[in-house]
Amino acid sequence: MPRTFAIGDVHGDLEALRVLAAKLPPLSEEDTIVFLGDYLDRGPCSRQVVELVRRLDQDKHCRVECLIGNHEDAWLKVIDEGWPGFLLPPANGCLATLRSYTGGPVPKKGEMPRGDELGILERGGFLPDDHVAWMRSLPHWYEDEHAIYVHAGLVDRDGAFLHPSELDDPRPMLWTRSDRFFREYDAKRVVVGHTMTELLPPELSTHTPADPTDLWAGPGVVALDTGAGKGGFLTCVELPAMRVYESR
Repeated sequence: MPRTFAIGDVHGDLEALRVLAAKLPPLSEEDTIVFLGDYLDRGPCSRQVVELVRRLDQDKHCRVECLIGNHEDAWLKVIDEGWPGFLLPPANGCLATLRSYTGGPVPKKGEMPRGDELGILERGGFLPDDHVAWMRSLPHWYEDEHAIYVHAGLVDRDGAFLHPSELDDPRPMLWTRSDRFFREYDAKRVVVGHTMTELLPPELSTHTPADPTDLWAGPGVVALDTGAGKGGFLTCVELPAMRVYESR
């Protein structure tokens, strides 16, 4: 049976991505790797992560599906409209992304951009055209026989969680954080990133519930954001076997 390897938020953590990729078993053309988005920000190597992800199909000789995350969505808004409210909070990690493209030291915790960096950040002009075009091309969801894959979660409308194909605007699937989704959704399995697993109800996870930083597997949702790029590690789940791979 074809296998799918879903990988959580990378957030500029090139070393974690390399370690995780090396742990995956030999793959074939029948297998698929699905990235759940958020390649940029926080970690020191956003540019290098994008470059590695874009060539991974050649390196691993399998299909690779890259989804858009809310951080890519935010950068496209920066480019198209400007968004200082996203760029400036140090916790969003945008300065690390800038320096991964332009050079300079890895930002210290809480460091703000220098004066000369503010103008460069303002409209994302440092991002290469091909990287921007790639971000614009990323789909909002993917589905196969094993699961539905989205960055953050399904949208709740009138008490029902909508299939991605039912949405006129798919962007809310990149930003939503719904406690009810994780607690009550129980239809076809959905695999997500976005919300760090340590923030999810550990008593509902069937995967190492004693470790809240680990992959979270609830009744209908598998969550994979285990903090890469922000002091945690990178996680992959192989479906349908539910075999877990980690960078730690």
